[in-house]
Amino acid sequence: MGDGLMRALAAAGAVAMATSVLFTFPARAAVADEGMEKLFTFKDPKITESSGLAVSPTHADIYYTHNDSSASPTFYAVDGKGRTRATFQVQGAQARDWEAMAATKDPATGQATLWFADIGDNLNGAWPDVSIYRVVEPQTIKDATLPATRYRFRYADGGRNAEGIMINPKTGRLYVVSKEFSGSVYAAPKKLRTDKTNVLRKVAAAPLMATDAAYAPDGSSYVVRTYFSATLYRPSGEMITRVSMPELKQAESITYTADGKSLLTGSEGPRSPVYRVTIPATARPATTPSPASAAPQPPVKDTGTATRAAADPGATGLTAKDILIWIAAAATALGTITFIARRTR
Repeated sequence: MGDGLMRALAAAGAVAMATSVLFTFPARAAVADEGMEKLFTFKDPKITESSGLAVSPTHADIYYTHNDSSASPTFYAVDGKGRTRATFQVQGAQARDWEAMAATKDPATGQATLWFADIGDNLNGAWPDVSIYRVVEPQTIKDATLPATRYRFRYADGGRNAEGIMINPKTGRLYVVSKEFSGSVYAAPKKLRTDKTNVLRKVAAAPLMATDAAYAPDGSSYVVRTYFSATLYRPSGEMITRVSMPELKQAESITYTADGKSLLTGSEGPRSPVYRVTIPATARPATTPSPASAAPQPPVKDTGTATRAAADPGATGLTAKDILIWIAAAATALGTITFIARRTR
């Protein structure tokens, strides 16, 4: 490969990174002030890039988080005032690019479980596989090293970048949400294997540039976060509504509160805040689901983000103005790359 082409490719990467940084501007907050409040700020100086967020299934007023890429396989238990109560090391795990986590109770055994997703891939397919770690939630909140079960995954339609995972609490099935201009929800096999690579298959569309996702505690809905807002879906993949989010430096995480009535969302950066946003009453289940209806099916087969966006522009999580900004930035980046490539022939 010639030096000119190498320089062009390097420049392309730089432009792509600059474009990514450009669009980490704050999301607009359009909900009423009384529906949105700062819950706490992380006080631990070691929590510098909070990328995943989960509510403890068994410990009251305990929240879990972990840092982003280039960090150790470590997670933190934080209380409702943002104070670190315990630091946990995950034994035998790697932390190439941890981007998300989830906390659930196994529907078969009732055992509380934490999941950590090493699924970031900023080169969109550079890694032949990605890993997700399963850790039994500690019974006591004190510093410890915890064993993990590692599951390897690959995408049926080729490698990609992803920053969201979620677990259906009724079925225990794991889903990965990709971070792309045309994002997707991928379903893992019903039974995960440790002796082979598990295949993730596309089952639904997702908003543009999804940064996290989570299932509601009762399994009645799931949420996908983007830099701009959050979108609620039924388990079938049908969109329920969009929920505006608070202004954050770089929106990276989202989860439901234990009662399922609100969303918690966080940001990267030192001393970053976590906000609680009330879910509109019209978007919550009207009654407690019956046993038959409480077991949601996997999301519907993906019919294409473009098709769904045409029917409902809000399905992408962006306004028309937002989309125009994205297109303009992409065109500028492409023009710059082309210019550099021609100059370096």
